[in-house]
Amino acid sequence: MFLFRRNGPRVTVDEARSRTSGDRPDAVLLDVREKPEWTAGHAPGAVHVPLTKLVAGGTLPAEAEGRPLVVICRSGHRSQQAAKLLAERGAQAVDVEGGMNAWAAAGHPVVDERGNNGQIA
Repeated sequence: MFLFRRNGPRVTVDEARSRTSGDRPDAVLLDVREKPEWTAGHAPGAVHVPLTKLVAGGTLPAEAEGRPLVVICRSGHRSQQAAKLLAERGAQAVDVEGGMNAWAAAGHPVVDERGNNGQIA
């Protein structure tokens, strides 16, 4: 269930994980942090596109095109901006309340660029 806020729909980290993991996820987890943050640690299976690229008019990776998006950043601020921008472009997008900080605090996995245990930078 979505939580509706002034800035648009938000989901908890548990809802985000449920929607974006498993054999047949119904949405793509889109991480909009910058490259060094992504490299240090991200959710397994997430797709990466920095918010700065989206703001500059960049497109989504093929695996995210036309799919519902669950947008995440470090704390939830950039993901709110990205979800709003993507919704304005016609995408179905929600952001994750609390971002990767909340994701890691909930005990969900975080991996680095090599697939080893990662950290939130």
